[in-house]
Amino acid sequence: QVQLVESGGGLVQAGGSLRLSCAASGRSFSTRTTMAWFRQVPGKEREFVAAIRWSAGSTYYADSVKYRFIISRDSAKNTVYLQMNGLKPEDTAVYYCAASRFYYSSYYASSQYDYWGQGTQVTVSS
Repeated sequence: QVQLVESGGGLVQAGGSLRLSCAASGRSFSTRTTMAWFRQVPGKEREFVAAIRWSAGSTYYADSVKYRFIISRDSAKNTVYLQMNGLKPEDTAVYYCAASRFYYSSYYASSQYDYWGQGTQVTVSS
């Protein structure tokens, strides 16, 4: 079993920055694990934000956050981060950390992930 715990959310002004953390425990990750960040606002589908291949560190981003957000990992700490820069009001959402047991090419699909954190609120004011 894997437990994921997000932290780092909060309230910031437009143009500001936040750093989200997701700490994983319970199991070690395999070379096929992908970890990702998704976000969701009320009434909308969960939206892919960024993903990272655990073994190689390859990263992927949604077009809406590319060049502003950076996903990274600390293998020794079993932790994935999301550095969010140049935040916009439309970034406001609950951000969820996710992890997959196996390798999937469709890293952007929430259905491919097996474990989810509880979410952390990010609010960006105008």
